[in-house]
Amino acid sequence: MINWQEIDTVLLDMDGTLLDLHYDNFFWSQHLPKRYAEIHGGEPAQVAHDLIQRIMAERGSLNWYCLDYWSNQLNVDIVALKREIAHLIAPHPSTADFLSALDNSHCETWLVTNAHRDSLNLKLEHTDLARWMHKMITSHELAKPKEDPEFWHRLRQHWDFDPARTLLVDDTASVLDAAAKFGIRHLLTLRQPDSKQAIREQLTYPAIQHFSEVLPIPKRETYRG
Repeated sequence: MINWQEIDTVLLDMDGTLLDLHYDNFFWSQHLPKRYAEIHGGEPAQVAHDLIQRIMAERGSLNWYCLDYWSNQLNVDIVALKREIAHLIAPHPSTADFLSALDNSHCETWLVTNAHRDSLNLKLEHTDLARWMHKMITSHELAKPKEDPEFWHRLRQHWDFDPARTLLVDDTASVLDAAAKFGIRHLLTLRQPDSKQAIREQLTYPAIQHFSEVLPIPKRETYRG
């Protein structure tokens, strides 16, 4: 599926790609509505419906991912509430082997996420992702979400890379669309971003369920690029 001899830079999404999206989906669809109703009052089912409507209205924008925005909008401490269920933060089972293989290869590994910096920091507290990354950046630092092709132009201005020799792994089709439009040649998605939801079928981009499907990666000393 992937010719690793053609790749120098690997751009990795975090939530739904390296980490199980169940934590985030559970937080926004269940934990936040429950705690919001406890803090501000209201019938839980109606609160959940109203919150989801408000959240979905921002989909694809930086606000969608911004914890400061939602803390201000909802008058709750989103980071504190996210910490309440931090025990649910977990990598996909095949993530560690994949990152270790990348670490032993010629490739540079970058974490490129839409997550707010506070969300990223929380994930880094509860995982060992940081140890594997040569670079990490959030879309907030570039003031554009990854769904916007301009994000990828700004990323390349920030840290130079060759789109023709770059692999992006991301679970969101609109992000992959924007990256493809920018010119990133190698694109890969996940069949099951959330381990509690059904495996996705008929995806637009090449897809895997486990990272073992793209292993092995040639080790640095055997690379002939």
